[in-house]
Amino acid sequence: MTDFTPVRYGILGAANIARQFTRGLAGAPEAVVAAVASRGADKAQAFAAELGIPRFHASYEALLADPEIDAIYIPLPNDLHAEWAIRAAEAGKHVLCEKPLAMSGAEATSMYDAGRRCNVLIAEAYPYMSQPQTLKLRALIAEGAVGRVQMVMASFGFSLCTPEGVPHGDPANIRLDPTRGGGALLDAGTYAMSFVRLAMGERPSRALAVARPTQSGVDLTTMATLMFPSGGMAQITCTMGAAGHRFATVIGEAGVIETGYSNHGPTDGTGLSLRLKRDRAVIAPVETIAVDALDGFRAEAVSFARAIRLGAAEWNGASEAESVDTMLALKAIADSARDGGWVEIG
Repeated sequence: MTDFTPVRYGILGAANIARQFTRGLAGAPEAVVAAVASRGADKAQAFAAELGIPRFHASYEALLADPEIDAIYIPLPNDLHAEWAIRAAEAGKHVLCEKPLAMSGAEATSMYDAGRRCNVLIAEAYPYMSQPQTLKLRALIAEGAVGRVQMVMASFGFSLCTPEGVPHGDPANIRLDPTRGGGALLDAGTYAMSFVRLAMGERPSRALAVARPTQSGVDLTTMATLMFPSGGMAQITCTMGAAGHRFATVIGEAGVIETGYSNHGPTDGTGLSLRLKRDRAVIAPVETIAVDALDGFRAEAVSFARAIRLGAAEWNGASEAESVDTMLALKAIADSARDGGWVEIG
């Protein structure tokens, strides 16, 4: 039980990630998925029936007008995030929006401005950030467990295409559509870049990147180097054309942290962990820190629900500054990969 009325989520769209979000949140006392909307009644009704959602709407507008909904979860294509987040805020709904928050730093800023203007909360949904694994990482960095952070490396990838950029499956997959914000950078790369921003604690100052395209023209693989005002440096890699992987390393002046920055816990229930070396020496004891493992969708949705009912300080995911800085960095990386050379980040 909780000491507040559960937050009632409405979902804009019936994408597969919306299905995962709904299943993850099932049974949580803090929040419930109360309605779903799609562009047609049949699809919305089928989605609601499959997942036990009480109500459905045949348009996005109808969901925003539903007085029984407190917050909107947005799993729409990347290019629609800003528009519908702002419209939801103007309808008086809090907004939990899938990554990437927007298509640019300017769009992200306009979304947060709309939230302030309409007195609602807006946040970017990264399941890994609400995991105890990442919360522990934040705490270790804050307490100086590795000293001042000097370097961060983060990588995330999966196999959607061959190494030559040929799709393994449906060539119409939205991740392959350059008009909808497709590509590795705005998918897997958002995780890697957001992790770097979290670990470094500041906006990068410039970026240098290279990329390899798919047949459809989006980036198949992108690698980037980032410089920071403090003197720190970072590298990210992301791909849709290699074996699945996800790992990150935070190197400080006095130690090292290794993590998988996981969205969800292992299916075998063994939990998650961090590897911590509290020493400057190359060869030194490494401590494995075990932490609880949660369903990341549930963790982020519950944290956001608590922020709505109890105050913004309850939110344990990406801050406004982290999300805006991540979008600015992603844009600079894309520009550098396209045009060559270093790109300054304002």
